[in-house]
Amino acid sequence: MLPIAPGDNMTASVQGAGHEAACASAAIAIRRLGLSDYESAWRAMQSFTAQRDASAPDEIWLTEHPPVYTIGVAGRAEHLPRGRHDIPVVRTDRGGQITYHGPGQLVAYVLLDMNRRRLAVRALVRMLERAVIDFLEESGISANGRTDAPGVYVGEAKIAALGLRIKRGCCYHGLALNVDMDLSPFHAIDPCGYPGLQVTRTRDLGIADDVDAVSRKLEPHLLRVLG
Repeated sequence: MLPIAPGDNMTASVQGAGHEAACASAAIAIRRLGLSDYESAWRAMQSFTAQRDASAPDEIWLTEHPPVYTIGVAGRAEHLPRGRHDIPVVRTDRGGQITYHGPGQLVAYVLLDMNRRRLAVRALVRMLERAVIDFLEESGISANGRTDAPGVYVGEAKIAALGLRIKRGCCYHGLALNVDMDLSPFHAIDPCGYPGLQVTRTRDLGIADDVDAVSRKLEPHLLRVLG
């Protein structure tokens, strides 16, 4: 399991600056996990979602993972890693195809009561994309989403991948933003199921911030779009 349990050691935040008296349904708690094992984080998200009730606050978990390939429920065998046997492959329960996680990539897991927030899946995807796009725009980088392939792109290169799981009207999993990571493991797969898809990272776009600094700059954008 994770070294800290859901609900412990949080950095509390609420949506909407200055709204300290915001009701519980509008609050989002931020948890910074540091480097965490992928499967442990995944199982903790499942447990959190299974145990939450209508009064449970929503949370965002910010983390990095050791090298791991993850395959979503729609994942196909032809997209499996080619020639990389040093990185584990985990079949998980999020949507989408295969992707790679590793140190230097910021992962933001969103654990939200979508019924309470009256959120549809497609709208949530657009919100998460918008948070990343606006963060990049602060550094003068133009990015966009694509309706045919969820995620955030700078030109033709993907910089952030998205994948969600909806259960009992609540969601978990989230987005992965490439910050200053080794991109070579992406060369062994068809990222998100698209052969030849290029990937990029914030470091290559002139942003010198590490994962922790990026997470603190992305956090207010996530809270804003979800507010």
